[in-house]
Amino acid sequence: MKVLQNNNEVMEVKFEELEGKKAFWHTSAHVLAQAVKRLYPETKCAIGPAIENGFYYDFDFAFPFSDEHLSAIEEEMKKIVKESLSLQVSEKSREEAIAYMEQASEPYKLEMIRELADDVRISFYKQGEYEEFCAGPHISNVCQIKAIKLLSVAGAYWRGDEKNPMLTRIYGISFPKASQLEEYLHLLEEAKARDHRKLGKELGIFTIFDEGPGLPVFLPKGMVLKNLLIDYWRKIHRKEGYVEVSTPIMLERNLWETSGHWDHYRESMYSLQVEDEDYAIKPMSCPGGMLVYKLQPKSYKELPIRMAELGLVHRNEKSGTLHGLMRVRSFTQDDAHIFMREDQVMDEIQGVMRLIDKVYAKFGFSYQIELSTRPENSIGSDEEWELATRALEQAVVGLGKSYVVNEGDGAFYGPKLDFHLKDSLGRTWQCGTIQLDFQLPQRFGIEYIGADGEKHRPIMLHRVVFGSIERFIGILIEHYAGKFPAWLAPVQVKILPVSDKYMDYAKEVAEKLEDADVRVELDLRNEKLGYKIREARMDKVPYMVIVGENEEKNGSVSVRQRDAEIEKQELGEMSLEQLVGLVRK
Repeated sequence: MKVLQNNNEVMEVKFEELEGKKAFWHTSAHVLAQAVKRLYPETKCAIGPAIENGFYYDFDFAFPFSDEHLSAIEEEMKKIVKESLSLQVSEKSREEAIAYMEQASEPYKLEMIRELADDVRISFYKQGEYEEFCAGPHISNVCQIKAIKLLSVAGAYWRGDEKNPMLTRIYGISFPKASQLEEYLHLLEEAKARDHRKLGKELGIFTIFDEGPGLPVFLPKGMVLKNLLIDYWRKIHRKEGYVEVSTPIMLERNLWETSGHWDHYRESMYSLQVEDEDYAIKPMSCPGGMLVYKLQPKSYKELPIRMAELGLVHRNEKSGTLHGLMRVRSFTQDDAHIFMREDQVMDEIQGVMRLIDKVYAKFGFSYQIELSTRPENSIGSDEEWELATRALEQAVVGLGKSYVVNEGDGAFYGPKLDFHLKDSLGRTWQCGTIQLDFQLPQRFGIEYIGADGEKHRPIMLHRVVFGSIERFIGILIEHYAGKFPAWLAPVQVKILPVSDKYMDYAKEVAEKLEDADVRVELDLRNEKLGYKIREARMDKVPYMVIVGENEEKNGSVSVRQRDAEIEKQELGEMSLEQLVGLVRK
C-alpha cells in the first residue's frame, strides 16, 4: 500500500501496520467529507480523524440528518473511490490557510488554524476538488479503498465542550479488500449479540437505574460473580505477600492538595462540604494508603510492603461517555501500593507482571503491553521521570516481553505500563496497570530507616490487575458471551424435576449439592420439561440436572452439559458424587 507523507515522499506500508491503518482510515475520512460537500455544499466540516477501528467526521448540517442521507453519502463515497483520485500535498502559510478557509466558509477549520503559530507552514492534502489542511499521512490514491461502510451517527459537541454547537458525527469503516469488510461486519454482529448490557439484563447480573446514571447495581447473580472474582483476587494476593487495608471513601481537601490530585485531577473528582470543610470523594485509593504507611516507623527490613485495597472510587464522567459497566461513575478498583527500596524496584515490577500474566491466563486472555511516558500536566524532575521510565522498560525487556510506547499518556506523577487484554473477538481492553512513582513518597514525606541507621525515601508502585471489577465483569460477559466457565458461573447446576411428583427428591439433590459447595438453582415451576430445558439453555447454566422416577429410585441424576455439540450434551445418569467431581474439575 502506497502512503503519501507531507514532505511528498511516498512509502510502502502494509495495511496491517498501525501507520498503514491510520493513513488508510484518515484518507477514508477525507473521502467522507468530500462526499458530504458534493451532496450538501452548505455543510460545515469540523474534524475527521482515524480512530482505533475506522474513522469518523464531524459535520454541521443545515438540516435534520437521517438514515436516507447516510445511504446517499455512502453511495457518493463509492463513486469517488471509482474516480481513482490521486492525493497531492502542498504547503500554505498561516495567512494563506486562513484566506483559503474564509473563502471556503469553513468556520471550524478557521478556528483551528488561527490557534497555530504565525510562522508555521501548514500542509494541505487534495483529492480532486476537495482539499483540507492535515498533518497526514494519507494513502496515495483513493482507489486503494476497496470496501466502505458507514456504520452509525451520533451527536458530538465541538471540541467536546457542551457550551459549543452540537455536531453530527458519522462513523465509518473501510478496507483494502471486500472480504475484510465482510469479516468485520460479522464481528460487529457477534459483538452486538455479546453486548454486556443486553446479556447482563437477561442473565440477571446487573442493572443501572435512571435515578443513578453510571452507578451500576449488582443483582443477586451478579453479586455471586463479583464475590467469586474478589475471593480469587484475595487468594492470589495472600500468596503473593500482600496485606489488605480499607481506607475511607472521602477525605479532607488538604490530603488531595498534598497528593496533587486537587490541582491535577480535580475536574474528575466529586467534592462536598462537611461542617464548612472541603472534602473530596476518592477517585483513587493511593492518598489513603500513604496515611496508613505513615502510622508507624518502618525499617528497611520490612520492605517491600505490598498493601492492597478493594477501594470503592468515584469519578466525574460526562453522561455522554457512560457505557454499561465499561464506563461508570462508581467502581471497585483492585488497587495495591508497593513501598520498596531502590534495590527492590526491578523484582517488584516483574513480580506484578507475573501476577497479571497468571490472572489473565486464568480467563483465557492474551495481552499486549503499552509504556506510557510523561504527560504535559505532570510533577517531578526530568531525572526522576527518566529513571522511572527506564526501570519500567528494563523490567519488560528482562521478562522477554514486547511493548509499544504511548507518548505523553503517563499518570501525572509517573510513567506506567498498561496491559491491554485481547478478548475472544480480538478486541483489546485496557485493564491492568503498573505505575512507578517517585513523587507521592516525597509529597507525603514517608520514610524508612535504612541499614545505615539513616532515614531514606521509599519508592512506590501503584498497580491494578482487574482494573475495575465492574468493567472486568463487563469484559468477561462479552468474552464468554455469557457462558461463564463452571468455576465462575453464578449458577453451576440447574435442577429440573420431570413433574411435581419429584419435587421433594429435587430439593434433596439441591441440598446435597449445596453441602458440597456447588451453586444450585431449582426450577419448580409447573411447566413442561422441554420448556424448562430451553429456559436453562437461555440462562447459559453449565449443567442441567433432570430428576424423575429412575433417578429417585437409584439415588442418581441425569446430566446435560452446556458446552458441547448437541449429540454430546447428554452425559447420562450418574451419582451425585460423580456430578460434584465433574463440576469441581
